[in-house]
Amino acid sequence: MGFTKTTETDSHYHDIEKMSVEEILLTINKEDKTVALAVEKSLPQITALTTIVSEKLKQGGRLFYIGAGTSGRLGVVDASECPPTFGVDHGVVIGLIAGGDKAIRAAVEFAEDSDIQGWKDLQSHQVSEADIVIGIAASGTTPYVIGALEMCNKNKIATGCITSNEGSPLALTAKHPVVVVVGPEFVTGSSRMKAGTAQKLVLNMISTTAMVQLGRIKGNKMVDMQLSNKKLVDRGIRMIMGEIAVDRNTAASLLEEYKSVRAAIKHYKNA
Repeated sequence: MGFTKTTETDSHYHDIEKMSVEEILLTINKEDKTVALAVEKSLPQITALTTIVSEKLKQGGRLFYIGAGTSGRLGVVDASECPPTFGVDHGVVIGLIAGGDKAIRAAVEFAEDSDIQGWKDLQSHQVSEADIVIGIAASGTTPYVIGALEMCNKNKIATGCITSNEGSPLALTAKHPVVVVVGPEFVTGSSRMKAGTAQKLVLNMISTTAMVQLGRIKGNKMVDMQLSNKKLVDRGIRMIMGEIAVDRNTAASLLEEYKSVRAAIKHYKNA
């Protein structure tokens, strides 16, 4: 490969099966503590990628995540959480996983090995130069992801990636790579652990920052969140009470009438 695949290198720990439950948990926790520090080292790369994402979304473009296995699932999770959290349409952030939606719950054998299917999946969503595509792969060698980004580059579509191997094919393919080197996993090669945690942290950072840039947060509140359960309705009521100093009944009535924290506050202030 010409690069060191640290995600596959031997664990620092041996005879794990001989450890007690407490020893295993303490050791995993010890390793997990290193992940945020690894992400910190990549902040300049994350900043560059997030800036491009924000610009594309502001101009009406879309953000695509594309990955396989754990990486694909994490992309799908982040995409699926954007509409209820920030009130954006479901088509603004899209998560694609090798093997299709059924792969979210169960592994689809060899789905990640196709170097043409990723691009086909993007084409099914009419991907264009207005959009940005972020490939996610801990190893940085997943054909499904690399092939998709190569075709994006050929078609002048902005590309980024999140990987854990410096100098990997994916890192070299993406125009805006994010490489978070977390080192060997507690269980050798189990990149759903530290590498997966790093991916989740970076995804949180990208989507949250982009949505703040889009004006989807007011102060520090999710004023555009979807009111999809009692907990969120109660949170919305408390947001309104805090913003315009009304009693709970008034806030509840406003929220019921306008179906949105932002809209309720706006109409009350303009009344």
